[in-house]
Amino acid sequence: MYKSGFVSVIGRPNVGKSTLLNYIIGEKISIISDKPQTTRNKIQLVYTEPKFQIIFLDTPGIQMPRNKLGEYMLKISKETLEEVDIVTFMVDESSETGKLDNYILEELKGIKTPIILLINKTDKISKEETNQLILKYKKLDMFDEIIPISAIDGENISAYIKTLKEWLPEGPQYFPEDMITDQPERFIISEIIREKALENLQEEVPHGVFVAIQEVKAREDKDLIDVHATIYCEKESHKGIIIGKGGKMLKTIGKNARIDVEKLLGSQVNLQLWVKVEKNWREKENKLRYFGYN
Repeated sequence: MYKSGFVSVIGRPNVGKSTLLNYIIGEKISIISDKPQTTRNKIQLVYTEPKFQIIFLDTPGIQMPRNKLGEYMLKISKETLEEVDIVTFMVDESSETGKLDNYILEELKGIKTPIILLINKTDKISKEETNQLILKYKKLDMFDEIIPISAIDGENISAYIKTLKEWLPEGPQYFPEDMITDQPERFIISEIIREKALENLQEEVPHGVFVAIQEVKAREDKDLIDVHATIYCEKESHKGIIIGKGGKMLKTIGKNARIDVEKLLGSQVNLQLWVKVEKNWREKENKLRYFGYN
C-alpha cells in the first residue's frame, strides 16, 4: 500500500515553518529570516520514502495585510487549508497566545481536515513548561495530535513524520523520488539572494525587495555558471542603502548569496547584482502580476 498526500504548514511569521521544512527535506529551499514576510509564495517541498510521499506546502506566515502583496500572501495561506489532506499548525514556546495565533485558531475551527499542532522551540523552555503548553492546547479540543519539537536541532521531527504517515490517505507517487521541490532553480536562486538582503538590510528596506533573475548560464570553457540578477526596491533612498557606501552592502549580499547558490548548483558561480527602483510595487496589482504574485 502506497500512501501520499499534501500537508500545509501554517502559522504566524517567524514561528519556524521554513526551518522545519528545510530540516525535513535536507536542503535549503525555503529561505529563513527573523523578519516578517520572509516566505511570500506557496512552495511545495517533496519528502519521499519507499512507501510514502509527503508534499509539504510552505506558505506565507499568516498576518494582517498592509498592502496588495500582504493581501495576496494571506489569500494564499488561507486557500491551502482547503486543498490539503493534513493541516499542520505551528506555534512557538510562548505561554501567551497572541492575536495572530487566535486569528488562525478561529480560521481552523471550520476545517474538517485533520490538524496536527506543532509546538516549536521547546529547546528554549523546560519539560514542565512544555507539558503545560500541551495541556493548554489540549483543552481547545481541536487538534488530532500535539507534538512538541525543536525545528532548529531536529528534536522530535521523526515523531512528526511518523504521525503524518499514519494520517496520510492511500495515494499515488505524485513526484519522482529524487525531486524535492516544484520550484525551478531560478526561483530558489532569487530567494537565496533575497534572504541575504533580509539578513543585512535595515528594518524598513527588506519588505520592499524583490529579486529577478535575468540569466543562469554555464560557460562552455570552464566549470563556472554566470548568474545575473536585479534587486528591485521601492525608493531611491532604499537603493542607496542596498548598494551601500562604495558598493559595500551590495558586495556583502552578493558574497553571502554566492556561497549558497554554489551549493545549490554544485559549481563555481559568477554572481552579478544590479539594483533598480520600482516605486510602491507592493501596492500595484499589475506589478505584483509582473513579479509573479498572481
